Amino acid sequence: MSLIAFFGALESGLIYGLVALGVLISFRTLDFPDLTADGSFPLGGAVAGISIVAGVNPWLACAFSMLAGSMAGIVTAWLHVKLGILQLLASILVMVALYSINLRIMGAPNLPLLGETTVFSTLVNDGNGYWMRCLIIGIVVLLAMLFLNWFYSTETGLSMRATGSNLRMAQAQGINTSWMTIIGMAISNGLIALAGALFVQTQGGADISIGIGTIVIGLAAVIIGETIIPAKRIWLITFAVVVGAVLYKLFIQVALSSDTLRSIGFGPQDLNLITALLVVLALVLPKAKNKFLSRKVRA
Repeated sequence: MSLIAFFGALESGLIYGLVALGVLISFRTLDFPDLTADGSFPLGGAVAGISIVAGVNPWLACAFSMLAGSMAGIVTAWLHVKLGILQLLASILVMVALYSINLRIMGAPNLPLLGETTVFSTLVNDGNGYWMRCLIIGIVVLLAMLFLNWFYSTETGLSMRATGSNLRMAQAQGINTSWMTIIGMAISNGLIALAGALFVQTQGGADISIGIGTIVIGLAAVIIGETIIPAKRIWLITFAVVVGAVLYKLFIQVALSSDTLRSIGFGPQDLNLITALLVVLALVLPKAKNKFLSRKVRA
C-alpha cells in the first residue's frame, strides 16, 4: 500500500469513525435498529454543500448539517414512540423520504464544491495535504468522543443507557423513555450527518448516492472495534469503535490493492462484495472467539 493510499484510508476511516459513534448510540445504547443513517449521511453532505456554495462559513455549514441530521433522527424516533411504528420500519420510511429531500436540497443529483472554501482550505496545501486533513478530522472525532464520554456520565446519559438496557425497568424508575429515545436518535444522526458534511468536503462535491451502505460500514466498525478491544468503560468503547472504523477502511484498501486478489479477478468494481465479506467476517469473529475461549477453558 502506498503512502497516499494509507492516508486516504485513514482519512476515510476517521470520517466513518463519526458514523460508528452514531451507530453505537442507536444500536448499542438504545437497542434501536436505525437505517436512517443511509439518509442522514448524504443529508449532512447536501446541507453542508449547499451552505458552502451559498458562502456560509464551512464550520457553520457543518453545524447546520448536524442540526439537519438531528432532525432526521428526531422524526424517526417520533414515528416509533408517538405513532407506534416499528423501529426498523420507521427508520426505513425516513431513509426513503430523505432521498427526495436531499435531491430537493441540492437541486440535482450532485453538487460540486471545487474552488469553494472548506474546513481544510486555510490549513491544507500541496505539501501537507496527506496528513493535515487526517489531523483536522481526527480532532473533530476526538471532540465527539470527549462529548460522548461526558454525556454518558450525566444523568440523562445514564437514563438513556437504562432505556436501552431494560425499557420496562427504566419506565418503572420514572424515566421518560420516549424522551430518551428521541435525544439519543438526535445525537446519533447528528454525528452521522457531520460525517457526511466532512466527507463531501474531502471529496470535492456532494452526491445523492454517498449514503449507500453507510449503516453497514458503521455496524462493521462497531463490531470490529468491540472484537479487537473488548471493554466496559465508555471512553474505551468509543475509542474502540473509531479504531474499528479506521481498521475497516484499511482492510478495504489492502484488499483492493492486493496483487493476489487482482490475480484472481478482484478489482475496484468488487468493492461492495469485499465490504460484504468483511462484514460477515466481523460478525463471525466474536462467535469464533467465544468458542475458542470456551474450549480453552474446558481443556
